[in-house]
Amino acid sequence: VQLQASGGGLVQAGGSLRLSCAASGSTFSNYAMGWYRQAPGKQRELVAAISSGGSTNYADSVKGRFTISGDNAKNTVYLQMNSLKPEDAAVYYCNVARWLGSWRHYITTDRYWGQGTKVTVSS
Repeated sequence: VQLQASGGGLVQAGGSLRLSCAASGSTFSNYAMGWYRQAPGKQRELVAAISSGGSTNYADSVKGRFTISGDNAKNTVYLQMNSLKPEDAAVYYCNVARWLGSWRHYITTDRYWGQGTKVTVSS
């Protein structure tokens, strides 16, 4: 599986960005795709994910501001990020994992990672 991420950049606080991640190669019949992020000196954390059936999961810190959506036909997910804050600045990593119906499983299972895309939010 190859993941191609795009859409990062520099934005002012309060602004918006949209990240995209396209999967190619041999993918799972049921999968969840999403984004983790890692800021300097911090652990990588889940931001948002969506299953191939449309179930979504968000970090509390982004609920109401970020929206994840998917296009199964294109094996692509999008992360619309609104009302960005300086604390959202990080390298965002796209990933895909087999979906077995549980977010707990998704968080702990092995996954494929794409290259990171950097999001910078100026205050």
